[in-house]
Amino acid sequence: MSITADRKKELMAEYATKAGDTGSPEVQVAILSERIKNLTEHFKGHVKDNHSRRGLLALVSQRRRLLDYLKGKDEARYATLIERLGLRR
Repeated sequence: MSITADRKKELMAEYATKAGDTGSPEVQVAILSERIKNLTEHFKGHVKDNHSRRGLLALVSQRRRLLDYLKGKDEARYATLIERLGLRR
């Protein structure tokens, strides 16, 4: 359900805004999106896992807050991130 350290490093390298960037909203949203995707796959086989579903809702909420923050700060970065992640179809 969680992501591996290697996958997390790949995401950090791909979405970093500068060298050594681990905490920008882009990186955080990318990592949360990966975790959400993994949990969504988990629920296809474990429909009644309501404890993990609560965690999924918390992750989605956290991602939403980060995206709202980024949209308020810099709408161009927000639009670019949404497009790169494939959100808001």
